[in-house]
Amino acid sequence: MNIQQNKAKPACGASRREFLTMAAAGVLAAPTAARSAAPGAGSKPNIIVILTDDQGYGDVGYQGLKDVPTPNMDSIARNGVQFTDGHVSCPVCSPTRAGLMTGRYQHRFGHEFNPGPPNNAEPEFGLPLSQITLADLLKQAGYATGMVGKWHLGLQPQFHPLKRGFDEYFGFLHGAHDYLDAKRDPANLILRGTEPVDEKEYLTDAFTREAVAFIEKHKSRPFFLYLTYNAIHTPMQAVQKYLDRFKDVAVKNRQIHNAMLSALDDGIGAVLAKLREAGIEENTLVFFLSDNGGPTPTNTSSNAPLRGYKGQLYEGGHRVPFALQWKAKIKGGQVVGELVSALDILPTALAAAGADIPRDRPMDGVNLLPYLLGEKTGAPHEVLVWRQGDRRAVRKGHWKWIEGETTETELYDLSKDISESNNLAAQHPEKVKELAAAFEKWNAEMVPPLWKTQRAAGARAAKKAAKKAAGKK
Repeated sequence: MNIQQNKAKPACGASRREFLTMAAAGVLAAPTAARSAAPGAGSKPNIIVILTDDQGYGDVGYQGLKDVPTPNMDSIARNGVQFTDGHVSCPVCSPTRAGLMTGRYQHRFGHEFNPGPPNNAEPEFGLPLSQITLADLLKQAGYATGMVGKWHLGLQPQFHPLKRGFDEYFGFLHGAHDYLDAKRDPANLILRGTEPVDEKEYLTDAFTREAVAFIEKHKSRPFFLYLTYNAIHTPMQAVQKYLDRFKDVAVKNRQIHNAMLSALDDGIGAVLAKLREAGIEENTLVFFLSDNGGPTPTNTSSNAPLRGYKGQLYEGGHRVPFALQWKAKIKGGQVVGELVSALDILPTALAAAGADIPRDRPMDGVNLLPYLLGEKTGAPHEVLVWRQGDRRAVRKGHWKWIEGETTETELYDLSKDISESNNLAAQHPEKVKELAAAFEKWNAEMVPPLWKTQRAAGARAAKKAAKKAAGKK
């Protein structure tokens, strides 16, 4: 692994038949497991995953943001590790979360697209019950498990966080939410557990409040907190105290973006401060990342210096702010330039906890701890792959191959062209062939999507509803 110390600049799969059998059964498979060794002695660490929403690669101070201070996000990179080539497994929300929570490419179990909107969501739209989550595994290992924020892995009761390994839940189940009016979307209410609540506080602040309360409640035992802010996802809304910090910003959407990002950074700061106050910061493993690249045309987020944005397979769609800290174990100030993935969070967290790793299914994430502790060298991943319908991409080292974003095959050397502006496919046909073959090898282990695009899913549900209504006449 290429690790620098500086000032923090910027396997074989289950068959389709096996998959369908598991999915049809609708049960949570109990893993046969191998014990993964936790590094060093001492008590189990607390584990926090902070997942932001639609925050671009350049939307954080330690990666070049100038007009919004982000001291708390920056502190995680400064006190731990900044991954400059950190990726999520999809350029949109729900599939990324499915991959993160399972440590597996979501294509292995058909969760390739976002599910439909709340009023059109069909019963099968959600993380398949055959999949084991990080919360399931840490709960089995004796952790208190809590989630605060956006779920986006299914609306039906069987997909609820309390059925997927979490002891406590506060948040909303679908993909976006009003920040100012908890009841604006009656199909997607704010819930405590399974009960709706009439939340009055600005939603980012409410999620921070609940996260801090969870830490206070469980500070005397190992806990896992999955804190999934919906900021800076639309709708673009902020309260006056945050807007006042950016009075001189003339473009209204940019002012709101800056205010939302500032509120988000404050919230992360409050969580870190609570860990310090409770005396447990040193032994808490904190992951920080965004669920996909920023949707620049919508919220003015920045993916600089990368090309593209949310929903695209250019680097700006899936290379994200990504950092972690564990002060008791991992030396701060590390900058890692090798390929890493959100899929790595599950095996890394389990290794830190000394918890069991499922052995009854292929796992695609890699335990990063040996690389960060100097026990292993080289790259955690030789290859990372993306697929959304007819679009596909492969990273192998600094080479990037893309099909489907345009009518042309695209090949980029990111070591010289991080902005993917100089297509080298014609000059390097052998490299195109090599990366295309890597995709096909990977693709042979995956399954077709359980549902298609969000738009298609909504149309199918609407057609069903119309047919049902016609039958009642």
